[in-house]
Amino acid sequence: MAKINKQIDKEFKLSSWAINNKTTIYVLMFLFLYLGISSYFTMPRENFPEISETKIYISSVYPGNTAEDIEKLITNPLEDKLKSISNVVEITSTSQEDYSIITVEFDESIAVDKAKQKVKDEIDQETAGEDWPTFNGAKVTPNVFELSMSEEVPILNINISGNYPVSKLKEYGEFLQDEIEDLSEIKKVDIRGAQDKEIEVAVDIYKMMAAKVSFDDISNAINRGNITMSAGNFITSQQRRTIRIIGEIDQPSDLGDFVIKAENGNPIYLKDVAKISFKDKDKTTYAREKGAAVVMLDVKKRGGENMVTAADKVGEIVAQAKKNNFPQDLEVTITNDQSPKTIGQVDDLVNNIIFGVILVVIVLMFFLGFKNAIFVGFAIPMSMFMSLMILGALGYTLNTMVLFGLIMGLGMLVDNGIVVVENVYRLMDEEGMTRIEAAKKGIGEIAFPIIISTATTVAAFIPLGLWPGIMGQFMVILPITLSIVLGSSLFVAIFFNSVLVSQFMSIEDKDMPLKNIVRLTSIMVVVGLLIFFLGGDYKVVGTLIIFIAIMFWVYRFVLRKAANYFQKNTLVFLENWYERQLKRALSGWRPYALVVATFILLVAAFTSFGWSLKEERTKVEFFPDNKPNQIIVYIEYPQGTDIEKTNEITREIEQKVFEVLNEKKYTDDGYNFLVESTVSQVGEGAGNPEKDGGSSAEMPHKGKITASMREFKYRRGEDSEVLRQKVQSALVGIYPGVLISVEKDANGPPAGSPINIELSGKNYEELILTAEKMRDYLNTQSIPGVDELKIDVNKSKPGMQVLVDRKKAGELGVSTGQVGQQLRAAIFGNKAGIYKENGEDYDIYVRFNKDDRYNKSAVFNQKITFRDQATGKIKEIPVSAVASQMNSSGFSAIKHKNVKRVVTVYSALSPGETDAGAVVARIENSMKNFNDFPIGVTTDYTGQIEEEKKQMNFLVGAFITGLLLIFFILIIQFNSVSKPGIIMLAIFLSLIGVFGGLVLSGAPFVIMMTMVGIIALAGIVVNNGVVLLDYAELLISRRKLQDGVSESEYLPLESLYETVVKAGKARLRPVLLTAITTILGLIPLAIGLNINFFTLFSDFDANIYMGGDNVVFWGPLAKTVIYGLLIATFLTLIVVPILFYLATKFKMRLKGLLKTT
Repeated sequence: MAKINKQIDKEFKLSSWAINNKTTIYVLMFLFLYLGISSYFTMPRENFPEISETKIYISSVYPGNTAEDIEKLITNPLEDKLKSISNVVEITSTSQEDYSIITVEFDESIAVDKAKQKVKDEIDQETAGEDWPTFNGAKVTPNVFELSMSEEVPILNINISGNYPVSKLKEYGEFLQDEIEDLSEIKKVDIRGAQDKEIEVAVDIYKMMAAKVSFDDISNAINRGNITMSAGNFITSQQRRTIRIIGEIDQPSDLGDFVIKAENGNPIYLKDVAKISFKDKDKTTYAREKGAAVVMLDVKKRGGENMVTAADKVGEIVAQAKKNNFPQDLEVTITNDQSPKTIGQVDDLVNNIIFGVILVVIVLMFFLGFKNAIFVGFAIPMSMFMSLMILGALGYTLNTMVLFGLIMGLGMLVDNGIVVVENVYRLMDEEGMTRIEAAKKGIGEIAFPIIISTATTVAAFIPLGLWPGIMGQFMVILPITLSIVLGSSLFVAIFFNSVLVSQFMSIEDKDMPLKNIVRLTSIMVVVGLLIFFLGGDYKVVGTLIIFIAIMFWVYRFVLRKAANYFQKNTLVFLENWYERQLKRALSGWRPYALVVATFILLVAAFTSFGWSLKEERTKVEFFPDNKPNQIIVYIEYPQGTDIEKTNEITREIEQKVFEVLNEKKYTDDGYNFLVESTVSQVGEGAGNPEKDGGSSAEMPHKGKITASMREFKYRRGEDSEVLRQKVQSALVGIYPGVLISVEKDANGPPAGSPINIELSGKNYEELILTAEKMRDYLNTQSIPGVDELKIDVNKSKPGMQVLVDRKKAGELGVSTGQVGQQLRAAIFGNKAGIYKENGEDYDIYVRFNKDDRYNKSAVFNQKITFRDQATGKIKEIPVSAVASQMNSSGFSAIKHKNVKRVVTVYSALSPGETDAGAVVARIENSMKNFNDFPIGVTTDYTGQIEEEKKQMNFLVGAFITGLLLIFFILIIQFNSVSKPGIIMLAIFLSLIGVFGGLVLSGAPFVIMMTMVGIIALAGIVVNNGVVLLDYAELLISRRKLQDGVSESEYLPLESLYETVVKAGKARLRPVLLTAITTILGLIPLAIGLNINFFTLFSDFDANIYMGGDNVVFWGPLAKTVIYGLLIATFLTLIVVPILFYLATKFKMRLKGLLKTT
């Protein structure tokens, strides 16, 4: 009996300590509030968390070589070394003309720095070998580096234009480049649309042959003559003088006086055989803004830095340069700036939090009364600021993941406060205890249950905290934030709420005297008006004070009466109605019928969901299908296409795109309210960061058009995804031989193409041929959902094979290497040194002049001039005498995956299609009838589908693991299996709402969002179930004490019935409040209602609009929780008590305490 007394007269030591040391708690409150508010203002803002991939890249530049040569000489030897490294998950590579890029992906058990060092060690071993290729007299040096996607995508573009030569515009660009690169937030600034300069020594083939000089003679003369070197120290008169030989040229024209050779007193000057010019390098890049040529700067931020701060600082530098350094007629614009959209999304979520808090506090006021609502409402900002304090200390940024975690935790974090306040109020009201007694006993009664319920909710998220891979890096901040919010709310409930209720809780509802209200509100209005008119940027505080003053009167005459009526009438009626319904549900055959009906509903929900998936009524998406903030048109000609041709076709495509972007429906008197800016790039910078990430290769065959949308709220209801589809449709099938893909900025990390079929084998020609047959076959099938099937490589790269007659060459004293070096020097050129000017280095290249360089006759009839070692005489052998040439075609690139050659057939989804899984299933079904697979060729469906399966498997595993953790914690709490089992059943039954809601609404099943929502829902359902059943246990213990029943015995059935009904009725308010507050917190995101409270109070303009990026991204998760919670609330209030009652009856029957009928 003493043990029962101990159980029912609980006191929790920590909360009792807090009540006894209230001053310490007040100090902690203010300290946490201050630190939390400081964190809110100082934490870096960004849209999504930054991702650091565990990938190491190895790039090698070896100019003048085909893809096959690069594969053989660079890629294969390096891959053979790299495949032996431990912790490697996958090795992929691309070998193309002049360039090799290898990507080594490691598992997450190894640090990136350590992985990079491992790769470097293996690379160094390989390159140290004697047969490693050399270029310009030095070994080809692979560059080993790590890469962050945030460092690869420009945060903004700066466009410079005006009536100036390109070289002058480039100077202005270089000025900005130097200034911006000095910022700690910026990694680098690339200049597009203008070339670096070089000194070209353009040799006249005929003058060179007449003078009997070779390329080596010219290169050596420049190398030896253009040099400044030290000759050591000269000691004289007890002084040490450093001797420097000054030989570097002062200006490019000085090279003309260099003597190449002098025989018999006849010097041959460089100017006699070549024209020297200081010129732009051959064109490798074009840039345009709205179709007009510009010099463009791609600004890329450093990983881990604040994008918004970086963009602001760049904007300041540009503004200062325009004011102080640039001429007035120079036009400098900033485009593709992502920072306003990031600020907009973050601000919208902050406003959603404010909106949710207002709705929650109003509901709390109606359910609990004004004072109690204040106690509970206090937990919201306190818990949130505590969470921000912790997150800021841990180094996290303030991004949309963190803010949504706060929104989602809104209902959960008030739950602990509700239970505490409601229980203390009940003890003061019903049992007449003093504030301090009620606080100590009331919190003691529910302390362990709320700790356990918080622990079970957090347990649901623990497996998500172990999310692997880049998807895990992207999403893991959400469960971390939720866990911190819940932990903070528990701390607030036990320590802060306990002190507040022990000091200020009152069961009396007294009116504040009108005299006091008049005095208080008058002071507030005066202070508010002063701040509004004199406070400058802080006038919003003045408006807020005046609003609060007005709300005092609204509460006094309207809200208070309405709240009192609701509590004394509506809520009492609701509690009595619920009590009657619960009594009916527990009587006779009804409990069995309700349980069976609930399970039938569960089966029906799963069955209908399966049917909806099969009929493709419910789409399956990986991430939510976002509305584009950028529409990006990628243009790709076959490898080997000259940049001029690519630029020409890009111009044509630009015009087509402009026609769509500037349709009448998107413009208002010349102002485009949907599209903010359009820029184009050809060559360098035109690659797709997802596919060409890390590549520094020139891309003369590629172009890119980027159209940036205005912020969502300024689009006047127009859909940017519809615009993207229009652009996509306008470009289909118009330009044969040109690969065009119309994409958008992605939600979340890159997952690969939605349709991605990899073919692997040894014979690359056979692989490409099979891929072409497969593409042609699938095109004949007209599979719905497929946009345009493309192949990532081809064998149409134009080439020329030069065959050296070794026998004849040997007889004439010429080697194959000499022939190759002669042709290479004539066309590509030999680097002959460096020219320094104003702190910049410029290469000196020796090659044929432009007329001769691309003249087949001149190139192949040139003479190889050398001195015969046997006779000492100069010999001249025409190249055509020892070699023949023929046109050929080579591979545009050769790709490897885990050292095997692969070819990929890929496609985007057709406009309006979002379910990649369904489309790939159709393709797989069609491929059953494709029989042209050669022996040794295998296929694999990868890309987004592979990632979807991987993440779905993890999330299902995380859900099951979370349930097991919850079950284990509940067993500890109840020392029973039946009660945890009942709560676990309630979790599964809550899926009725999730899947039923998806089927009825026709909303898509978004893998990354719906599954996280289901896991979160499990935590909420458990929370309510624990509070209800634990209180039922407490009432049973009290009833046993009252009726003199021993602890090991069961209550009589009638007493059990009454106790279960009483427990259900007592926990109606907390359960309803948890559901309502959670739903109300998510409603703004679910329906897409955006209200800007900052502008409402500062400018009296709420900027109300529907939709937005946050709604698209977070809506599916919010709706999942809402659908599930609507059913879960019914389950907690009706089915859980029924199951508890039936389980106890079943135990009693097993022990023979009930008569079987």
